[in-house]
Amino acid sequence: MWGNFQNIFRIPEVRRRILFTLGIFLVYRLGSFIPVPGINIDALSRSTLFQTGTFGLMNIFAGGALRRMSIFSLGVMPYIMASIILQLLTIAIPRLEELAKQGEEGRQKINQYTRYLTLPIAAVQGLGLIYMIESMNEGAFVFTQGLAFVVPGIITLIAGTVFVTWLGEKITERGIGNGISLIIFIGIVAQLPTTIGNIIRILRTGQLTPFVLFLFSIMAVLIIAAVVVIYQGERRIPIRYARRVVGRKTYGGQSTYLPMRVGGVGVIAIIFALSLLMLPATLARFIPHPFTQMIAQWLSPGNALYYVLYALAVIFFTFFYTAVVFNPVQVADNMRKYGGFVPGLRPGKPTVEYITAILTRITFIGAIFFAAIAILPPLINEKFLFNSVPFGGTSILIAVGVALDTVQQLESHLLMRHYKGFIRKGS
Repeated sequence: MWGNFQNIFRIPEVRRRILFTLGIFLVYRLGSFIPVPGINIDALSRSTLFQTGTFGLMNIFAGGALRRMSIFSLGVMPYIMASIILQLLTIAIPRLEELAKQGEEGRQKINQYTRYLTLPIAAVQGLGLIYMIESMNEGAFVFTQGLAFVVPGIITLIAGTVFVTWLGEKITERGIGNGISLIIFIGIVAQLPTTIGNIIRILRTGQLTPFVLFLFSIMAVLIIAAVVVIYQGERRIPIRYARRVVGRKTYGGQSTYLPMRVGGVGVIAIIFALSLLMLPATLARFIPHPFTQMIAQWLSPGNALYYVLYALAVIFFTFFYTAVVFNPVQVADNMRKYGGFVPGLRPGKPTVEYITAILTRITFIGAIFFAAIAILPPLINEKFLFNSVPFGGTSILIAVGVALDTVQQLESHLLMRHYKGFIRKGS
């Protein structure tokens, strides 16, 4: 394994991509410590506002930037919300649906619309966050109040979101992996020192026994192993291609398979579900009314309604995004064009029905698994670890999923170059 790791850096292009990605990570982490102008960092650091509940989750995905009210406090959440809205509108608006079918050019156009939509979403979230910080504890968290704080604060948060989104896109373009997912990944991983410190603290106070910590560690390892199995698991549909004679050459006559991954859209579905669920809870906290505060309490982690809605949202977005990225009709048509068929089935409608049935079954299994992993670890953390671990099933799913996707993309770069360092010589 160590030898393979060394061999990665022997390929100039792969080495440049990895170093570029690490450089972006460094810029992102440095920016998460730069506060918004006018923030009283000392007073804010003593507050528990961003340590639990909905804001606690937002703080995890922002890599601790929200707790410090840094310029990257909003992170990539406005961009993700814009992506959700565009994905939903793609079904309702024929123009967007047509763009989605145009390949790379259409996707670039939709990405451009997503960037435009990110600005007003970031403005609304920034306004709510700045207003909340200014009004809490009689303005103890800020040095100046009024427009002198609100206007620069909102502009700074919008600029921070735009810059973080740009960093993510640059990783996708010139680095390794999906940039937006990696930005969230590095924010989650950055919380590891805090987690270790919290566990040591509650061990010293006697609130947590070594035996309970051992059981939790075993459970964490089993959860990670199960996530890896689900992400890597796939249903292979056998496909055969009929022989065709063109001139003096014979084409086809080969057997292959159509891979259908059980956890193919796990990370995206979870991020979408979490972002959608955090939106009403966040907006409700910004409105000082008993009813809205009650809604915010219902939709915060630790409440039964939150976990039920979260599980349903994960299941919904798993099916929804699977339907967006995988079209059985298009797959069956492509197979028929090139002389492919599933053994025992006629091309056309029977093949479409067969692929759809398998896709529905494996998507259901993946959706139920993701929903269970998303809600069970937070419950265990709340009941047995006293919320000392700022990680839950969502963080584990995202971290493991992004890591696996990044490793697969890295392997793809290596295989494309037929690097000899990964091929063992025969004896």
